[in-house]
Amino acid sequence: MLIQLSKTNVPRNLRGPVLIDSFGFPRYWAAVWSTVSAAGLAESTHLKKLRHIESLYCHSDQLLGQSALDDALGNLDEHALSNILESWFVSIRNRPKTTGTDEKRWQTGLDFVSSVVSWVSKSHADNTMRSIEERLQRLSILYRQLHVSKAKPIESIRSLPATTVQALHEMLDPQSLTNPFPRIRTRWRVYVSFILMLHQGLRRGEVLLLPVDGVKVMYDSKQGRNRYWINVQENPYEESGTDPRYSKPSIKTSSSHRQIPVSELTAKIIDTYTQNYRGRPRHSFLLNSQSNMPLSTEALTKVFAHASAQLSAAAVKELMDRSGKKSVTPHDLRHTSAVMRLHQLLRQGDSMDEALQKLRTFFGWSRTSSMPSRYARAVFEDRLASVWNDAFDERVALLRSLPEGR
Repeated sequence: MLIQLSKTNVPRNLRGPVLIDSFGFPRYWAAVWSTVSAAGLAESTHLKKLRHIESLYCHSDQLLGQSALDDALGNLDEHALSNILESWFVSIRNRPKTTGTDEKRWQTGLDFVSSVVSWVSKSHADNTMRSIEERLQRLSILYRQLHVSKAKPIESIRSLPATTVQALHEMLDPQSLTNPFPRIRTRWRVYVSFILMLHQGLRRGEVLLLPVDGVKVMYDSKQGRNRYWINVQENPYEESGTDPRYSKPSIKTSSSHRQIPVSELTAKIIDTYTQNYRGRPRHSFLLNSQSNMPLSTEALTKVFAHASAQLSAAAVKELMDRSGKKSVTPHDLRHTSAVMRLHQLLRQGDSMDEALQKLRTFFGWSRTSSMPSRYARAVFEDRLASVWNDAFDERVALLRSLPEGR
């Protein structure tokens, strides 16, 4: 079982996710692995890997009894480890439908076993090291060749269709008569998150980490106007391990730390929310829940599922035809933002290579990431381009009616 240690009476260095067995005791080698390896992982990645490792532990318990995996690792029992890994691989491979997640589960479990065996082997006397290294190499060569086969995914356009983007813009306007959220504070919270993901291309976790003063401003004397930007980073006002949310948002990779420009319109919308509808919570995160707690990842996903359920039949049909789904997720908004940014860069005269490099910087992808090129096939969808260019600019009418403050 995976639990979160987040109580204030737990030492700060020990807070975080931990695997426990059926008796409530920590899984020993999983705890060691987390201590050694978790520092270089994003919180979400750490949780995913622990869930995969827990799957291996559960399989081992059923196969050889309670704590069998920890015992086999501690004793460097090659026979037991081979039995556990081989049967676990077969159990994953024999599922009716295997996916990329199954492959990641297998590789994560194998890496975990290999890492622990390597650590334990170093604690033995020199005269046993050669034998241990030979066994470790034999295990590694054998199981590295095993891969969970999966159906090759069909490449599809990941951006939302034009009717969906337009419908969401009209529906989520805080003053819209068709807005599905009854409370004005909820309307503004959802609208701000919608703008940040669709027009700024932020990931869900990046939106949830933004501090209340996340939008920065500086007067540009050369252009004679204010310039606005967002620093995408960990919240500088919150101590590590004090976030009360169960699924803690995090910055995905080192390349995800970046600085992105923000339009004056976006800055004013966010300022209106913070000044009038955010409330006065005791935390520094921008998005505040109805109970004055930091907004959770689950809550953000649910509000877009609720909004999707209110889309017209025509919008849902085109969404289904184009993407094979009936609802919009937060990450769909980021996908759409990527397609439209690339479309704009190409229209202004950038070459494809130059445009893709700019896309990497804006969306926080590494120089070797293949993500930018996955959107190139969708940039010529003119109907979506017209919605993108017109819909947000037409929000000026909304600004004229914004309250001055309370």
